Amino acid sequence: MEQPPDRKNRPWRFSTFVYSSSILFLLLSILILSFTTTDLYKTQSLRLTFTAHRIYTYLQPLFSKSETHKPLSSPSHCVLWMAPFLSSGGYSSEAWSYVLSLRRNLENPKFRIAIEHHGDLQSIEFWNGLARETKELAIEMHNTVCRPNETIVVCHSEPGAWYPPLFETLPCPPYGYGDFRGVIGRTMFETDRVNRQHVERCNKMDRVWVPTEFHVSSFVESGVDSSKVVKIVQPVDVDVFDPLKYEPLDLVEIGDLVLGGSGVRGLGLGFVFLSVFKWEQRKGWDVLLKAYLSEFSGKDSVALFLLTNAYHSDGDFENKIVDFVKELNLEEGEGGYASVYVIDKHIAQVDLPRLYKAADAFVLPTRGEGWGRPIVEAMAMSLPVIATNWSGPTEYLTEENGYLLVVEEMSEVKGGPFEGHLWAEPSVDKLRVLMRRVVSEPDEAKVKGKRGREDMVKNFAPEVVAKVVADQIERIFKEKIRR
Repeated sequence: MEQPPDRKNRPWRFSTFVYSSSILFLLLSILILSFTTTDLYKTQSLRLTFTAHRIYTYLQPLFSKSETHKPLSSPSHCVLWMAPFLSSGGYSSEAWSYVLSLRRNLENPKFRIAIEHHGDLQSIEFWNGLARETKELAIEMHNTVCRPNETIVVCHSEPGAWYPPLFETLPCPPYGYGDFRGVIGRTMFETDRVNRQHVERCNKMDRVWVPTEFHVSSFVESGVDSSKVVKIVQPVDVDVFDPLKYEPLDLVEIGDLVLGGSGVRGLGLGFVFLSVFKWEQRKGWDVLLKAYLSEFSGKDSVALFLLTNAYHSDGDFENKIVDFVKELNLEEGEGGYASVYVIDKHIAQVDLPRLYKAADAFVLPTRGEGWGRPIVEAMAMSLPVIATNWSGPTEYLTEENGYLLVVEEMSEVKGGPFEGHLWAEPSVDKLRVLMRRVVSEPDEAKVKGKRGREDMVKNFAPEVVAKVVADQIERIFKEKIRR
C-alpha cells in the first residue's frame, strides 16, 4: 500500500479541510460584501489580494488525484517570516524593515524568504500607503512555497501570538514546533521585565531575538535561557529616510489646531516640534504637553504637532488634550497657549519622510520603548531628537547624537497586561530645559542632528543589519544540519 507523503516534506500548509473551509468562507464573504463599501469589505479585498496565489495552491490538490509540485528553486533553505505585515504598528514596520533589508542587500543568498500575516488586524490604509515596489515584493514573498523540514520560522510578534496563540490569530509556528528546521521568536518589551507566561513561550524557541542590550538583560533576568537570547538591532532605511530627497509636508493643512494661535510656516508657526506615537500612557503624551505648555506660550514662535492614533480607546484627541490642560490648571502665558496641533489622519509610509522634513526637532518623552522606530526615522532625517534615556533608545541615542531626557523615577504600571511592572517617569522640568535649548541653540541642534544621521547610516543601515541577520539564520541552519 502506498504510504502517505511525509508532512515535513510537503510545502507548508494547514490541513486541506481547514483551508478549503476558509477559502469557501472567504469567497462567500466577498460575494456577499461585493455591494458594500465598508471597512470589512475593504479588509476582505485586501486579504484576497494578498492571498490569491495561496488560494490556488491550496485548492489545486482537492481536484487532483495526487499532490505534485514543481521543483523548488535553489536555494532549498527557506525562512518563513510571520509578522503583522498588513498592520500599521511597531511590529509591522520592524518586520518590513528586516525582510526588505534581506531581499535587497544580500548577494547570492543561501535561503529564500516567505512571509505570512500574523499577530494583528489588517489595515487597508496601511497597505494602500505602501510603495508599489514593496507591494509587488510582498506578494512575491507571500507566494514563496517552503517545505517545513527546510524552513526556519521567525515569529515576529508579542509572545501571546505564538503557538498556541492566546488570542485569535494565525498561530506561529503554524502547527507546532517539531516540524520545522528551527523557530525564532523576535519580540521585545517596554517595561523592566517579561511576564512568566511569556518567559515559558520564549524558552520553547531555538532563539529569541531582541533589539537591544536593555532587552538582553531584562529577558535573562526574567528567566529566559541566556543561550537563546541574541541581540539583533533594527534597520532603518537611510535611503528612504534621507532629508536631501524630499520637500516638507504642509503640516497646517493636515493638522487640526487644538490650542493656541494659527499661522503658516514663516508667518507665525515658527520652530516646529514633532512627536509620533499611538495614544497611550506609555508614550508620555501627558509629560510632553505639560512640559511644552509650561515652557512656551503664545509669544514664543513655536508649534507642537502630534501625529497619533487611537490605541484601545476612542479617537477624540482634541477633547482629551483640552480636558488634560484644564486638569493641569495651567494658566495661559503671555499671548495665550503655545500652538498644539493634532494629526490623526493616516500618513502613508511613502509620505513619512516628508512629515519629518517639515519639523525642526523630534521629541518623545516615552515611559518605555521596545525600540522607538519614529525616533530612529527622525534621526535618519537629521532631526535633533529628545527622548527618554531608558529602554530601547539607549541602544542608539547618545549625548553626541541627541538630547537624553533624564528619568526622574521608576513607577509601577497600574493596569493592563504589564500591571505591576516598572517603567520610567521622565522629568518634566528637564524636558522643559531641553526643548528650550533646542530652540535657542540651533547650531548645536544641527550638529546633533547631523551626527544622528551619520550613526544611523553607520550602524543601522539595511545592508549592515541584513548581514547580521543572515549570519544568524545561516548559523542555525548549520547547527541543525550537524544534529
